[in-house]
Amino acid sequence: MRRVFRVLSVLMCAGLLTSTVMAQTSAAGLAQPHRWAVVLHGGAGVIERKSMSKETDAAYRAALKAALQAAADVLEKGGSSLDAVEAAIKLMEDDPLFNAGKGAVFTAEGKNELDSAIMDGATLKAGAVAGVTRTRHPISLARAVMEKSPHVMLIGAGADQFAATTGLEQEGPSYFFTERRWQSLIKELKKEGAPLPERPAGVPPAPVGGVAEIEPPNAHKYGTVGVVALDRNGNIAAGTSTGGTQAKRWNRVGDSPIIGSGTYASNESCAVSATGTGEYFIRLTVARTICSLVQYKGMKLQAAVDEVIQKELTALKGDGGVIAITPDGQLAWSFNTPGMYRARVMEGGAAQFGIYGDEK
Repeated sequence: MRRVFRVLSVLMCAGLLTSTVMAQTSAAGLAQPHRWAVVLHGGAGVIERKSMSKETDAAYRAALKAALQAAADVLEKGGSSLDAVEAAIKLMEDDPLFNAGKGAVFTAEGKNELDSAIMDGATLKAGAVAGVTRTRHPISLARAVMEKSPHVMLIGAGADQFAATTGLEQEGPSYFFTERRWQSLIKELKKEGAPLPERPAGVPPAPVGGVAEIEPPNAHKYGTVGVVALDRNGNIAAGTSTGGTQAKRWNRVGDSPIIGSGTYASNESCAVSATGTGEYFIRLTVARTICSLVQYKGMKLQAAVDEVIQKELTALKGDGGVIAITPDGQLAWSFNTPGMYRARVMEGGAAQFGIYGDEK
């Protein structure tokens, strides 16, 4: 491919080939492929080194590595950015360490309500779901909404019903139960003096003596998982999945499934996935605002994410962070919390992992 373009360039310099022909040649499919890249997060919050055991630190880094590898494997084989995003998030939805899918926090009523969104930067097509309770992989359901329905967002029982019609795995409520999330809920409700829900049916009996905390108590207060990816065709995509906020009431929905707030992707600018206090991200339309700064103001990606997170979000007293990627291969993350589970890699480069704020 490079040899072809060297020859064409020589001919053009010699006056034997016009710029128009060069452009036509490029459009015909001789353009060099992009280097693929992935950035992901596993939630932001009060995540501090002093409060994290070595074992828990190692477990999160291993989980981040596995998710990053899942996306990288797809892209290395020539797969799409959408496929890479879905593959990585499905893995994180199956991992109880993260507040998504199997590891989701509980509502005040003792239920798990799951939200997710995905967006294709090449077409601006998007799909989202909220309040899902039976679909094992909400990210796959969001993609099904995008590709197999005329809609962008489905919620609640209807979203689960649609999932079943498309053949997506369905689970009983007990599948999403994890003891440490349950005990965390009970502790929070007792602190608030709120009524305690009955222990869900079909789950193991409560362990004698409770369950040990394996991470800081507020590490996943506003937890989310998200992935942004760039494939060799130069297309970007973004996806986000979450269990929402612990002890939430009234079917509250945050920014994760809202296109433009917690999730956004456009080949004209960038792809973004957010994590944090959703009410602030919604008001600032964080994801779309970052992309607008890149597209219309010509800002570099890192400058754009810092402008929104470190200045606008912080000024509003909101907390959280984002990951982002551009079609030309800029990678970025920014957060104003003590920590954010995060990782990134570009084709041919070394993977980078971080948990705490003092890791670059």
